[in-house]
Amino acid sequence: MASPQKRLKVVIERTEDGYVAYPLGLKGVVVAEGDSYDEALREVKSAVRFHIETFGDEVLMHLL
Repeated sequence: MASPQKRLKVVIERTEDGYVAYPLGLKGVVVAEGDSYDEALREVKSAVRFHIETFGDEVLMHLL
């Protein structure tokens, strides 16, 4: 049985150099950037997955 997916809110801000994205409510610091909105979103999703794989589900404990 697959584990249920958790949802995080992600803030994506336009900057002079492109876009910056970061999730809200995740324990630790995760930030990504991209030249486009879609690239920043794709990169932050990848960074969140890596963060959870590295530090474990406890970074999501408040979401359970």
